[in-house]
Amino acid sequence: MIKSKLPIILASNSPRRKKLLHQLNLTFEVLKVEIDESVKKNEKPVHLVKRLSIQKLNEAKEKIKNGIIITADTIVVLDGKVINKPVDEKDAKNILNKLSGRRHIVYTGFSVYNSSTKKTITDYEKTFVTFRDLNNKEIEDYILSGSPMDKAGAYGIQDDFGAVFIKKINGCYYNVVGLPLMKLYQTLLKVI
Repeated sequence: MIKSKLPIILASNSPRRKKLLHQLNLTFEVLKVEIDESVKKNEKPVHLVKRLSIQKLNEAKEKIKNGIIITADTIVVLDGKVINKPVDEKDAKNILNKLSGRRHIVYTGFSVYNSSTKKTITDYEKTFVTFRDLNNKEIEDYILSGSPMDKAGAYGIQDDFGAVFIKKINGCYYNVVGLPLMKLYQTLLKVI
């Protein structure tokens, strides 16, 4: 178990990340951070998620002067292109149709910072996810549920119907949810 004399802060708007940190039996506070998550021209996925997690960390450090800060960013990549959260229902349908019957990659970059030691570790995880072929009715029903609208790639692997779209994964399941727990845990041990 992780014990920290400093408060632990999850700088994320994601309810999924909050739930994942509870699995580590951590006591923590949540801080919402907003940054520009635009992709730079020719930016590689690994560089993107690490850069965004560092930008979120820098934003959080402006508000938190004492603590262990955790930030993360998750993206879905298909054919080398980043697929963000859908902007509307039509976009969600297009995204799910593109993912149907195909394999994509989920990347999560994360940063952990200790304000006492000034130590920061930034790392990432990648997981391959293969969708089965989806039909229009299930895509439309899923979109009507509202669930895909706040998720990169327009689906969730946990706690909702999106789980039945996935034929197989190769890599860390929790990474697809939003935080690679084993890697994050090991990083926390090094930083705390």
